[in-house]
Amino acid sequence: MSLRYALIALLTGRPMTGYDVSKSFSHSVSHVWHAPDSQIYPELNRMERDGLLTSVEMPWGKRGTKKEYHVTDAGLADFRAWMESPLAPQRQRDPAYLKAAYFDFADPEAVREQLRQQQAYWEEQLRMLEATRATLVDRTHPTLAARLSKLDEREAELAVRYKVYAYDGLIARARTELAWIADGFALVEELSDS
Repeated sequence: MSLRYALIALLTGRPMTGYDVSKSFSHSVSHVWHAPDSQIYPELNRMERDGLLTSVEMPWGKRGTKKEYHVTDAGLADFRAWMESPLAPQRQRDPAYLKAAYFDFADPEAVREQLRQQQAYWEEQLRMLEATRATLVDRTHPTLAARLSKLDEREAELAVRYKVYAYDGLIARARTELAWIADGFALVEELSDS
């Protein structure tokens, strides 16, 4: 259900076509909520049927059209209600931690390779998150800039500060993952030497 709220959040910046939503999603909202195009397009259609979005047919190419989606008042009200309701913490489901608990079944080199892959992923995530955070702070992030153009200075400050807060949490998580992976490398070495 959170996908629809991620889409509304994105569309509060400006109306977009499905293609624009997908492209913008991958450069902003996907950092906190991942969804492939195969989920995004059907959800946009469901949201329109549910009255959360409206669409306008836009010319596309020589003879085609595409839909440009706009958030309705009902969509905004639903989004606000979701934002104001408590979020129940969810139990973790992370295969990296499950595998780590059973590394004793794996060859030490296989463990090292898994750790190297996790390390490369989290290093790239950290670089991307820090770069995105910088564009939030200087207000040049395209999705944020579109939204800020509609807000007064106080509202803009709130939007920026809360987005930076979210990215600070994501950055802290990436750093924690990297520290955990470094501990894993040290543990493999310690146990391989015994």
